[in-house]
Amino acid sequence: MRQLTLDLRPERTPRFDNFVVGANGEALDTVRLLASFGQPAAVYLWGESGSGCSHLLAAALAETRAAGREAALAGPVVEDADYPLPERGLLCVDNAQDLDAAGAAALFRAFIRAPARQCALLIAGKVPPSGLPLREDVRTRIGQCLIFELKALDDGQKQEMLALYGLSRGLMLEPDLIGWLLRHGRRDLPSLLAAIDQLDDVSLARHRNPTLPLLRDLMQGEQYPPEDS
Repeated sequence: MRQLTLDLRPERTPRFDNFVVGANGEALDTVRLLASFGQPAAVYLWGESGSGCSHLLAAALAETRAAGREAALAGPVVEDADYPLPERGLLCVDNAQDLDAAGAAALFRAFIRAPARQCALLIAGKVPPSGLPLREDVRTRIGQCLIFELKALDDGQKQEMLALYGLSRGLMLEPDLIGWLLRHGRRDLPSLLAAIDQLDDVSLARHRNPTLPLLRDLMQGEQYPPEDS
């Protein structure tokens, strides 16, 4: 029977200061400005899964609330007729490419209503505005935002991110361990982060340090199979 352990690890909260910037410095600075002061009024971020769009949205929500202003997060499914628009606050909409007809209509109305409420908009998706499967007037509105493509991290930047992520879980990950994971594991960020999560879980359960031999054992098992070669 596997031994149960108490989960005493620190909570992992996306923040601006734990976002690995890479080539995305201008996007980070702009979203910081949006969260701190509500200007510029509308920003659209796009990039592949794991590029950091959701991280920046979560960080912006936290920063806005820390500044004493209201912020709301909306997904592609609309439960009410309209998205909430906090006065002098921030509305974040994630996964814009998945908006249904009601969601697209709500976002269009949000663009119209936001200036009167002095509410900033931060929208994220996985494709550029022209590639969004939305009605034309909504694509046009999004295309008028300040637009940033979040660039994928190179291997050095991924090493930095994994080291920071390990620290957020209370782990000191050796560079050799991270390098081996990048060479032999799946290379997309969600899978790399999942590997660190599993390594942490197993090291706690087995009362072993998160070493390279333990990672190798883990990747040879069923919990985190290596990438097909």
